[in-house]
Amino acid sequence: MKKKIAILGSTGSIGKNLLDIINDDKKNFEVVLLTAKKNYKALLKQATNFKVKNIIIIDQESYKKAKQINKNNKINIYNDFTDFNKIFISKIDYTMSSIIGLDGLYPTLDIIKYTKTIAIANKEAIICGWSLIKKKLNLYKTKFLPVDSEHFSIWKILKSQKIENIDQIFITASGGPFLNKSINQIKNVKVSAALKHPNWKMGKKISIDSATMMNKVFEVVETKNIFSVSYKKISILIHPKSYIHAIVKFNDGTSQFLTHEPSMKIPIFNTLYLNHSKKIKSKNLDIDILNNLKLKKIDKNIFPVIKILESLPSKSSLFETVVVSANDQLVNLFINKKINFHEISKNILKIINMIEFQKYKKIKPKYIKDIHILSEYVRLKVNSLCV
Repeated sequence: MKKKIAILGSTGSIGKNLLDIINDDKKNFEVVLLTAKKNYKALLKQATNFKVKNIIIIDQESYKKAKQINKNNKINIYNDFTDFNKIFISKIDYTMSSIIGLDGLYPTLDIIKYTKTIAIANKEAIICGWSLIKKKLNLYKTKFLPVDSEHFSIWKILKSQKIENIDQIFITASGGPFLNKSINQIKNVKVSAALKHPNWKMGKKISIDSATMMNKVFEVVETKNIFSVSYKKISILIHPKSYIHAIVKFNDGTSQFLTHEPSMKIPIFNTLYLNHSKKIKSKNLDIDILNNLKLKKIDKNIFPVIKILESLPSKSSLFETVVVSANDQLVNLFINKKINFHEISKNILKIINMIEFQKYKKIKPKYIKDIHILSEYVRLKVNSLCV
């Protein structure tokens, strides 16, 4: 029987990688749903190639254009995630949630009841809405799998271990394009320079987050949420080659690390073929890299956003939404050349330390609307202070 699949955000890099994997094994998969925000042309092409009957396009204009192209109604085209109930008659086998930003939180939460397994590649959902996600996972007995290379690696290492046996978790960071630069050298760098990640091919937003090291702040929060460990047990190590993705030290004195080439296809493949002996094409073990790991601690003077970790509350709160939203808006301002690169870090540290936002450290997210309302307010606040 074919495994039924849904992909939220199929025109992004994660979605494309997943479809590439499925394309090599079409006989074993039925793609039930694909979604996109605006890229209707790519979405329709994907739907045709994989004989997908249902697609969702969120942008109204893109939705109308897709409907015009699809005059013979060979594909069911929807405009809202509330239409999940029209698409899924019973639980499907696997969902990939890879919509970028807080826009991905609602569909991630809503599709949980329709899928047996959900792989989540949406950082913002796990950071800001983990308590809501966890509640739904338990309610509908849905299995969760992490997709980010760091969290996939930790999960893989811990499969045969207990959480209470963990002494320390180390996630690695390449250091991005400015690892060996001074503060003065990176202060006024161009957007194009910040987008040149040395190891990974990623979208603009996450590439900038990698350049500031904000993505590692997010990954520490994700690690805390997913594996239920305290912040004091999580550390970051610079590893320029992105070959080792996580190291876990246990209470018995032993440590384990997981290595794979810097390709998202490997963690995606492993979540798709969970508990199946399927082989993926990969490069031979790189002994030269293993002999020259060059692991080191982060210099907070070069990457000051790391200081944010010192002010995060131990339990999930709305404060994480403040951090995520402020950073999102600052990155947008940098990409649109409204602020310089240095001002991303400078302003986020200033904004999250404002008295009006400190109260959110004690408020737990109860409803998705609370997260979205706060996010919009923070973005407006950032604009008023920085533009």
